[in-house]
Amino acid sequence: MKLLMVLMLAALPLLCYTGSGCQLLEDVVAKTLDPEVSVPEFQQYVQEFTDSEADKNAVGEFKQCFLNQSNETLQNFDLMMDTVYNSYWCKFF
Repeated sequence: MKLLMVLMLAALPLLCYTGSGCQLLEDVVAKTLDPEVSVPEFQQYVQEFTDSEADKNAVGEFKQCFLNQSNETLQNFDLMMDTVYNSYWCKFF
């Protein structure tokens, strides 16, 4: 499961321009971290990016990983994303 999460995050095009530079990416991250968004809702939200049933299942497992985390962990992950976007290396973009 951890490998799946790393692969999904690595696949996202992280850009360093006013946040991520991609509102869709920021919305997906927000929905990923929101414990009020269920697995089916999340799968529906990203369905245009899933081509097969295996993709849909992987997205469901990915979201479930975040649902299994504490609120503190979710807040820390959100802080990490903000830190990446506002890092020294991103100031040039």
